[in-house]
Amino acid sequence: ACQNATEFFKDEIKGSVAASDAFFPFADGLNELIKIGVKCIIQPGGSIKDDEVIAAAEKAGIAMVFTGIRNFRH
Repeated sequence: ACQNATEFFKDEIKGSVAASDAFFPFADGLNELIKIGVKCIIQPGGSIKDDEVIAAAEKAGIAMVFTGIRNFRH
């Protein structure tokens, strides 16, 4: 989903905020957003890989906000 968004909005996404209704299970989606210029991520958190995702955000110098509320439902 992150890759699709970056391809579709690549010219307009730089400097934006990205919000996710589910946690990032790995840093790969986050890294796609970072590459295209997203400056802040809002997500519920709760992944067993949160530490990896947080480290990727810190390395890139972007803000990450955890809501603690998961909006994604199966």
